[in-house]
Amino acid sequence: MSALRQRLARAIYSALLLALTPLYLLRLWRRGAAEPRYRRRIAERFGYHAPVARAPLTVWVHAVSLGETQAAATLISALRQREPSLRLLLTCGTATGWDAGKRLLREGDLHTWLPYDTPFAVRRFLNRLRPDLGVVMETEVWPNLMHEARKRGLPMVLANARLSDKSQRHGLRLADLIRPALQGFTKVLAQTSDDAQRLSALGAPHVSICGNLKFDVEPVPALLDQGRTWRAALDREVVLAASTRVGEEAALLTAWTALAQPRPLLLIVPRHPQRFDEVATLVQQQGLRLARRSHWGVDPDPQAAEADVWLGDSLGEMPLYYAAADVALLGGSFEPLGGQNLIEAAACGCPVLMGPHTFNFAQAAELSLAARASLRVVDMAQGVQQAASMAFDPLCQAWSARALAFAQAHRGATARSVDHLLALLPR
Repeated sequence: MSALRQRLARAIYSALLLALTPLYLLRLWRRGAAEPRYRRRIAERFGYHAPVARAPLTVWVHAVSLGETQAAATLISALRQREPSLRLLLTCGTATGWDAGKRLLREGDLHTWLPYDTPFAVRRFLNRLRPDLGVVMETEVWPNLMHEARKRGLPMVLANARLSDKSQRHGLRLADLIRPALQGFTKVLAQTSDDAQRLSALGAPHVSICGNLKFDVEPVPALLDQGRTWRAALDREVVLAASTRVGEEAALLTAWTALAQPRPLLLIVPRHPQRFDEVATLVQQQGLRLARRSHWGVDPDPQAAEADVWLGDSLGEMPLYYAAADVALLGGSFEPLGGQNLIEAAACGCPVLMGPHTFNFAQAAELSLAARASLRVVDMAQGVQQAASMAFDPLCQAWSARALAFAQAHRGATARSVDHLLALLPR
């Protein structure tokens, strides 16, 4: 009876996706107005690819967006060292993930969008690209994709896997759909013991705890040097609002303008590029002098040095922004969004102030707090007050040193994960 329910659940899910296909296409087209990449190669979203020549070994890695792609980079590099002849098939779901993924490609590699999770699209995708091993990053569990992979005997791994309490509750409500999808994975490599327990409870088989790959991501040294050069030339304290989300910038700016003078320089880096202009407008509405990163070259111009707020409207430069800052407010943690990646800040030596919502990085947040590499605040107003105070405090350097030590202490997930992947490669 449970097998029948599962088949029925997937049939209903597939029918719903097919019915919503026009809305999916409309959403892609609308997003493409701000980010033109969404309007390109749309046929790939439905599994239409030119047939490719068979390679001796094709490893497929799916990293939906920027953070997952950065984590996947360490895994891909280590796999290439152990298996130099492998061909990488990299799929992404967002424009930021696509742009980051381009830097991971070598001659002969394949780069495409992940197909929409309808039976026909995923069947065409697997038929034409024929990977030997699939590696899905973090939380991407697609029922039809996993069903087709399992039918073909394609080994699939959920790497750097995480599952929050909230996501587990949602998964339990959709157990007839999610459980068989998770059971399609040959191996699940969890970030933490809590993630492993939650994934196992939802039906994931063969779960191993490997740690978080993001601890192994090395910031680009040139960007770190550039950020430190900016900070030294400014001779001003800098507070960074990193990877902010909708609703956070307005609260940030309200609290910021309420601070007594002198204030540090405020550097805002929105999480999503399509919101750069929106955030610039919010800053100007507060009567603050704004300088945009995109308007100067390598180093800030004299006008930027006098601004009240910098807008980090560029991609791929987060290490630069962290290195230029004395302390960072963690975006996504001041609204119930789960928080952004605090590990990257620590690896750059930037202490973090986080809000109450960090369920996407729950264990990393707790470990960071225990290592005194970060502090938790109750809301944005308290965060702004604390950040300004820390930026002016000479002891902020000690927080920076602890952040670096925290990041370095938790490395090693890549080597453990690669050992598992190599055991599944065809010989």
